[in-house]
This record gives sequence, C-alpha cells and structure tokens, in this order.
Amino acid sequence: MSIEDNLLPGERIDELHRNGYKIIQNVKKFCFGMDAVLLSGFANVKQKETALDLGTGTGIIPILLEAKTKGSHFTGLEIQEESADMARRSVALNQLNDKIDIISGDIKEASRLFGAASFDVVTSNPPYMNDNHGITNPELPKAIARHEILCTLEDVIREAARVLRPGGRFYMVHRPFRLVEIINTLSVYKLEPKRMKLVHPFLDKEPNMVLIESIKGGGSMIKVEAPLIVYKEQNVYTDEIYDIYGY
Repeated sequence: MSIEDNLLPGERIDELHRNGYKIIQNVKKFCFGMDAVLLSGFANVKQKETALDLGTGTGIIPILLEAKTKGSHFTGLEIQEESADMARRSVALNQLNDKIDIISGDIKEASRLFGAASFDVVTSNPPYMNDNHGITNPELPKAIARHEILCTLEDVIREAARVLRPGGRFYMVHRPFRLVEIINTLSVYKLEPKRMKLVHPFLDKEPNMVLIESIKGGGSMIKVEAPLIVYKEQNVYTDEIYDIYGY
C-alpha cells in the first residue's frame, strides 16, 4: 500500500511546487503558513553543511531547505508525536530518508539530544505569542504551535546557540512587536544579529513578520535588507513571493 493510500482521517497531501515534493497535513490540527515558506527562502545552507530545524511541525522547513539549498543533511526536532509522524511520512513520500531525519523531542533538550556544536545552521519558526499576547487556541496542537506553552523564545535561542558550531548561523522568523526582546536574547547567548528583513502584507501596511539571521560569535554589525512585500493588490502576490514559493 502506498503512502497516499495510507493517510489518516483528516489528512491530505499538498504540493510544495519544489522538486515535485509534497507534504502530508491535517487541516484540523495545524498546516504550515507563509512564515515557514519565507524562512526557507531566507535561510541558506551551504554545501556540506548540516541544519537543524527546532519545532519542525510536519517537516515543511527541512523539506523546503533540501529542495532549495545545497546542504548535506537536515534534521527536524518536534515534540508533538502526531506532527512528527506526519513529517516522517512526508520525508518518505518524497524519498528523502537519506537526507532528512525527524526526531521526536523537546526543544528545551536539543543540546542534550544532539550535543554541543553539532550543526552548521539552525532554523526555527517558533511560537510567537507568550502569556501576554492573544488568546490560546483551545485546540492543543494549534495552541502549541502558536503560543509559548511548551517552550519560550529564550529556550529556542539558548538551544540554538548551544547546538551551533562557532561561526554557525541561526535563522528565525518571528513577529516585529517582539524584536527588542529577540535581539536582546540573541545577544545574551552570543548570537549576533547580522541580517534582518521585515515582511509587510502590503506596501502601505506595517510589517507583521521579521526574518533574522544571527551568527554565533559574530561581530557587531547588522544589515537591514529591503522589505519584503507580500501582496501588490488584494489576493495577488508580488513577484518576489511567487519566486519564493516556486510558482
């Protein structure tokens, strides 16, 4: 029986428009969003480098990074076993078992699971909201993905710093309203912000996402790149967004 014939109730297979890859998702649980796709376009994994995605969900970022970069191996860490299982089946569906590993585990334990200085690149699309922001989604899988229920921003940054090799790069997508906290926490853990891009839904709207690249042990200088605009008019993406998606 093929993987397509063995989907669980509520699951579907979606096209990723990269290398013919597909992903298994459950719309009642949690589906990847634009933030994950934008992070995969912002991050760079060079030839022979290894990458870890903290809180990988259904594996979207490792799969897209394998398609878009020249990295040698990708690992996703996910605490929710149901999501990790979907991620593993998507990896198998795309015949990427030799390039991508999905590990079940807690972000807070990443350095214990993998060891210090074990990756060249770390990525994360972490929960954006803490106890002071928004209403927790009553459906637990979505709530865990969006709110700091099982890990905090500091947990993500601390573990990224620990598992990165000296000079390694940490890529994260987050919300601009937490930018001061993000930069301060990165600095505490010797991850120096080097590149930042703000994402605006429309040209005349304030940004609702921020993409940040930090270097472990890097010098103090940051490049603020030209902003990324998502829509040029209602329901019509800009050319840059179409390019990132691969349409």
